[in-house]
Amino acid sequence: MINYALVIFAIAAVGGVILASHVLRNKFAPWLLSLLHAVLGAIGLILLIVLLIQGPASAQIPIGFVLLLLAALGGFFLASFHVRKKLPPKAVVIVHAAVAVIGFLTLLSVVL
Repeated sequence: MINYALVIFAIAAVGGVILASHVLRNKFAPWLLSLLHAVLGAIGLILLIVLLIQGPASAQIPIGFVLLLLAALGGFFLASFHVRKKLPPKAVVIVHAAVAVIGFLTLLSVVL
């Protein structure tokens, strides 16, 4: 299950890099890609919830889950700018990405 979550988060991260590159160049990110990025992140989080419910897991899994959940909340904040047709603050984009990468690497440490 952790491997599936990692693959899904990795695919979402590719979309996230594209989205961030738009915002960092002062352009609006494609709405469809934003939605796909969010859906993949949500699926990854659901897989982690299922994994955590199934029983004892490595200590890194709940830590990675919390970090990715925080990143998701930051993503909702970023999406609120998109809905209002405003560019989000670049610092928020960078923090969102950094928290997500740290969460991903925390989960990756479980399988490596």
